[in-house]
Amino acid sequence: MEPRNRSIFSLAVIVASLGYFVDIYDLVLFGIIRVSSLTDLGLTADQVRERGLLLINVQMAGMLIGGILFGILGDKKGRLKVLFGSIILYSIANFANGFVHGVPGYLVWRFLAGLGLAGELGAGVTLVAEVLPKEKRGYGTMLIPTIGVSGAVVAGLIAEEFSWRTCYFIGGGLGLLLLLLRLGVLESGMFNAMKQTSVSKGNFLSLFTQGKRFMKYLKCILIGLPTWYVVGILVFFSNDFAQQMGVRGKVNPATAVMVSYGGLVVGDLLSGIISQVWKSRKKTVLLFLVLTALVILGYFNLFNATPNAFYWICFGLGVTVGYWAIFVTIAAEQFGTNLRATVTTTVTNFVRAMLIPISALYALLQRSFSLYASGAIVGALCLVIALVAASSIEETFHKDLNYTE
Repeated sequence: MEPRNRSIFSLAVIVASLGYFVDIYDLVLFGIIRVSSLTDLGLTADQVRERGLLLINVQMAGMLIGGILFGILGDKKGRLKVLFGSIILYSIANFANGFVHGVPGYLVWRFLAGLGLAGELGAGVTLVAEVLPKEKRGYGTMLIPTIGVSGAVVAGLIAEEFSWRTCYFIGGGLGLLLLLLRLGVLESGMFNAMKQTSVSKGNFLSLFTQGKRFMKYLKCILIGLPTWYVVGILVFFSNDFAQQMGVRGKVNPATAVMVSYGGLVVGDLLSGIISQVWKSRKKTVLLFLVLTALVILGYFNLFNATPNAFYWICFGLGVTVGYWAIFVTIAAEQFGTNLRATVTTTVTNFVRAMLIPISALYALLQRSFSLYASGAIVGALCLVIALVAASSIEETFHKDLNYTE
């Protein structure tokens, strides 16, 4: 077992935080340079839209498959091996992205980049949760998304100064530098102890074969629903909503994304601190879900507002869905050592993938309702589901994680 006085600024925490920084850098960077890169490859405006959507879906498929693959490997082979493997794959893919000269190659390397990125957050949070004592692990897991989300801001700044190819090279270089840092990180003592036993490890299907276990797993996913509704619908399509509400001036979605991610940094920090002060993950998530509902209500009442007011609300939305830090911690704390990496890694990627049905429902509703009403209905549904899931999930703040399923 690790010493009980491990610092929240240990190398494991720093490396996991920087790993998520690289993860967010890449995801946001691709959204920023997607159009410019495809245009540079000679595609027409219609082709850019069509191929751009295909690239996003292929990357998401990579993350879904990678989430399951690296989650299982994290419980079978170790948290550190997943961290090493994921960053090597991500780094190679990003360097290759910078060399592509056609859409087929771009599709292959975006898929592999998504595959590599999928292992980052889950393995990092699992490792940190297991090496820190329970009184401190909330602070450690708080730092991971707090530092990591700032990668979005860096991606925006880098994209303004360099060509799209150079941006990918920088991302690959950041990954290799991170790999050097990881050489000094030690494996979780809980995993090493569990590895010597005959207990089943990383059995993904076991999450679906027992009713109580499945419901616990499902709740871990559902409490994260509003995060990607806010980012993927309200923020990404902020210009459309602003136009519907008669905002007095042009709202730039890129700016809305930047300020919302700035809010996420603040929210992740606040939610982590509040959960430690209250000694409750559950109460903290419920608080942030209520605050999210209030800010969303404010968002849908921005009639005739100024673009600056709109951006401030987007910042507020980022703050309130900043319970991502606690959401991931809850997932890590709900399950035993033999399933912890599998759960934490798959949950985070399944929540990201929930943007697909959320977007589909949003598009479907627009056949009968306005864009404005469709967005509000989807938001209300996501919030109700998340509140029900959060109110019935187990409190895990004081839970000893040294056990198996």
